[in-house]
Amino acid sequence: MLQRVREASVSVAGVQIGAIGSGLLVLLCAERGDTESHAERMLAKILKLRIFADDADKMNRSVQDVGGGLLVVSQFTLAADTSSGNRPGFSSAATPADGERLYNFFVHKARTAHGNVETGQFAANMQVALVNDGPVTIPLRIDPVS
Repeated sequence: MLQRVREASVSVAGVQIGAIGSGLLVLLCAERGDTESHAERMLAKILKLRIFADDADKMNRSVQDVGGGLLVVSQFTLAADTSSGNRPGFSSAATPADGERLYNFFVHKARTAHGNVETGQFAANMQVALVNDGPVTIPLRIDPVS
């Protein structure tokens, strides 16, 4: 899930651990079966997605075009299944070990490709603050290559 933001930050136990100005808040969820290839394709899509305004106020620029930041926050709850009952199920989420491995892989690749990358803390109870710009919120899913 992507949110175009004017600013965003993440804190753990009252201490800010990551913050960006204008850019994208990336809420990242690894699901069972996701691979490094999924992470690489997701990052490529995020960096090239044209959701920032150009001079004509049209969504025509990417986060790279505008020099925006990325704040990458792990969020396994995006894998919630609410189709049955009132308590969400998370059986489609990756195991904690796989989720952390893929999250760290994604962050490493993002820092290599983009540079302006801040993060949350995997598996921590985090507080995320943001000013959504637009608002623009984009669900983003990368399906397996067939």
